[in-house]
Amino acid sequence: MSQTTPPIRPQVERSARLPRLFLWLVAIAIVLVIIAGLVWRLAGDRLLASVLVPQGPFSASAAGPPPDFAQAVGWALRPGKTLADDPAAWRPPGAAPAVPGDVAVFFVPPTVAFGRDGWNHRSDAVDVAQRLAGFLRIQASALADAGPLWAPHYRQAVLGSFLASDPAERAAARAAQQLAYADVKAGFAAFVAAQAPDAPIILAGHSQGALHLMRLLAEEVAGTPLAARVVAAYLVGWPLSVSADLPALGLPACTARAQAGCIMAWQSFAEPADPSALIAAFAAEPGLAGQPRAGTAMLCVNPITGGGDAAAANPGSLVPSANLAAAQLVTPGVPARCDARGLLLIGEAPSGYPAFVLPGNNFHVFDYALFWQAVRADVAARTTVWKAAH
Repeated sequence: MSQTTPPIRPQVERSARLPRLFLWLVAIAIVLVIIAGLVWRLAGDRLLASVLVPQGPFSASAAGPPPDFAQAVGWALRPGKTLADDPAAWRPPGAAPAVPGDVAVFFVPPTVAFGRDGWNHRSDAVDVAQRLAGFLRIQASALADAGPLWAPHYRQAVLGSFLASDPAERAAARAAQQLAYADVKAGFAAFVAAQAPDAPIILAGHSQGALHLMRLLAEEVAGTPLAARVVAAYLVGWPLSVSADLPALGLPACTARAQAGCIMAWQSFAEPADPSALIAAFAAEPGLAGQPRAGTAMLCVNPITGGGDAAAANPGSLVPSANLAAAQLVTPGVPARCDARGLLLIGEAPSGYPAFVLPGNNFHVFDYALFWQAVRADVAARTTVWKAAH
């Protein structure tokens, strides 16, 4: 009884179709990624607002009591914490070890509260602790060599409060930001009380932290003896108007690294940059000097040079992991130049930053990380200048 050999041709045809099917699937996936990228770029802020802006009225009591700055638990960072509890003591492989000086730093952390179940969220909450540590690791560590680092906990205005557009939502957002500022102001008073009367200080923050520091400078430092003690103020990641804000802050913009008692500010964008959402938010509120911000230039000081835009190499950028738990120091780092709008342009989007890049090629989250080594050098230089003058 003979056996019949099964036909081979259909199997060959199926095998030939598999690579073509795979290529079609890859092509479809690429198209979907491109479409998603375009949607994110064109409507990313509206998408974020739809999922992050809180619903309902503002309630101060919902955020709980203010932090107790007389106790260690009121601070994300302060002298006396162990290395295990101090993410700002971290250094990337290849960086010079920390040799802290004696200039105390008041650092106001950025927004780490992303929930929408209320207009404020505590930065000492368990669910935000890991994010807060990550931001302190890639931001505050650049300033930690100056000396003791103090970073207050505060009842932050949640991320969605900065995306509110409806009038009722904007009113709630302003109330939330006022509550957050009140905590920062109380923390600053405790920080100042802990320092010697004539000791130099550095003020620094990012994003929401820089927003509160701007107001703090205008209301608590400008025109007081404290102003003469400021080595530098790093108001990074929040738009600051040259004509509508800066005159109220009591300190000039930095124009050279051989300068103390001045303000550093920048906002990082890859090219092509689309700052439309940033400019809309910038123009929506009056400046601290009482003038409209709309149509004014934003302050940009190149962190690589510490002043002008002369050509200079970036001494090192941090490329963080997606969860900000670690980072690599890349040398040389990204380039930078200030444009006429007040944006800090870093050229084409650098590789290795897979998360947190915002619509419009906005590298906001990495404002410090991109210039980590340059910020370290800037802090050291301005400290030397201040001490020589005093």
